[in-house]
Amino acid sequence: MSASMVTPVEPIPFITRSAPFDSPEWLFEPLYDGHRAFLHLDAECHVVPAGEHSIPGLEELEARLAAVAPRIGGAVLEGLVLSLDRQGAPLRGAAPGEGFPAFAAFDLPWLETDLRSYPLVHRRAALAGLLPTDTGPLFKIFALQEHGRALFAAARRMDLDGVMARRLSDPYGRESVWYIIPNPAAGQREAALDPFARREPSRRHRRVPAE
Repeated sequence: MSASMVTPVEPIPFITRSAPFDSPEWLFEPLYDGHRAFLHLDAECHVVPAGEHSIPGLEELEARLAAVAPRIGGAVLEGLVLSLDRQGAPLRGAAPGEGFPAFAAFDLPWLETDLRSYPLVHRRAALAGLLPTDTGPLFKIFALQEHGRALFAAARRMDLDGVMARRLSDPYGRESVWYIIPNPAAGQREAALDPFARREPSRRHRRVPAE
């Protein structure tokens, strides 16, 4: 079935959590400065923003993705639209046209059939099978089971936005719990250079206290 015939995928809202944690039942992924979006793959590549904000440079990104994306009957990947520097590192607060556009995938709610009822561990395995090799325009976000505190410490050293935390047993639905654990020091180097610089939030989330 073509990805264009898929029932629209409603993005799971992120919940902001203040402190990192460890648990073997959870998967932890680095959080980059980007725009949340869905990549629809069938005969063509289409990137659809997950929120109400438009994403600049989608035509260039779709052209780059078309050259490397697998040719399959239909798939929907969820991820972040990023801008990369010449070394392949994500840029923070990139202006339109700055860097090289890329799609960093972290979920696969559809692969020739609806995978939303399957647990995250199954969907991540399917994503790895779909994208066995990472490329510049299209790659999988690194994932680490259990060791959320260690990944958060690494994210702080790399000046990333923070960490995502998702339960391995959860399906893709409103009952699932997805945390964002932000790095409070993210972007302070740029702020020190330009104290008037501001970024528009690109992800939907609500805040809850840490457990």
